[in-house]
Amino acid sequence: MYPAAQPDRGSKTISFVGCNSAVAPLGVGTWAWGDRDTWGMGGYDSALTEASIEQAWDASLAAGVTLFDTAEVYGKGESERIIGKLLAADLERKSSVLIATKFMPLPHKPRLRTAMRTAVLGSLERLGLECIDLYQIHGPISLRTHAAMADALATIHAEGLIRAVGVSNYSIREMSSIQAALAARGLSLASNQIEFSPLRRMPETSGLLQACRDLAVVPLAYSPIGQGRLTGKYSAANPPPGKRTFSAHPMERIDLIVENLRQIGIAHGGKTPSQVALQWIISKGAVPIPGAKNAGQATENAGALGWHLSAEQIEAIDALALAGQRTLQQRIWQHG
Repeated sequence: MYPAAQPDRGSKTISFVGCNSAVAPLGVGTWAWGDRDTWGMGGYDSALTEASIEQAWDASLAAGVTLFDTAEVYGKGESERIIGKLLAADLERKSSVLIATKFMPLPHKPRLRTAMRTAVLGSLERLGLECIDLYQIHGPISLRTHAAMADALATIHAEGLIRAVGVSNYSIREMSSIQAALAARGLSLASNQIEFSPLRRMPETSGLLQACRDLAVVPLAYSPIGQGRLTGKYSAANPPPGKRTFSAHPMERIDLIVENLRQIGIAHGGKTPSQVALQWIISKGAVPIPGAKNAGQATENAGALGWHLSAEQIEAIDALALAGQRTLQQRIWQHG
């Protein structure tokens, strides 16, 4: 068992333009909540249940982690439905939670405004909310212009259905373009969600993180522990199960990075490799959103808060970090 994490009261907080409150520089990614195909809920992972998810929820909030990221396509809406149940059963803490979800802009969707409004209403119903804190475009795959996307977002914002606007997997050029399109409609771009970890340092070396700083956009880091690869739980002899394709480098290379993270963690009183990886991301100015299937994982994630890596330790991780892969799927989907 991991020791109970305490809320990181002394650490900096982050705010999203348009949202009402600041949150800790760490969130929870909920792709696994309700997902069978990749994460095995209701399938190969018999330990991932609504009961274990509720425990992860409670442990996260107890540690001061209040940002939860989901999407309309996660588990075909099941992730949003599970969060809706948790919110309904936790009215005392509901106001302190920041919910981020996403619209999937599939190229075949006609009448973008209508499609987006239908989608956001569906998300609101599943979540049991009247307004979504952060509504994100899931990827740069739409055939519509950024002006058309900004028009659709401005429409649902004017209706009071969303508070802030974000994107995911956008390049520097795409992010700057939609930021300008939103600004012309009186809105700001709050966030850009990207794959970023010691297994995919590309957003930093490409200048994307600096561009986020320049535009006052918060970078959210998904798959920050490489879909479990940086926890130390897996190895070349015991690779991750399922279809976890992000950061899928040869485990022999990853094992070297995990050992480096482990040694740095020892110097900080026994921090785990994943906690070191998450703190490295925080040190770069990004907000990691690792998954949490149970209370132990949520508590371990929260253990990334309340302490800091030295400049020398950051440089040591930089030296071993991998740039990231450029598979065909990632070239189509990930521009960030």
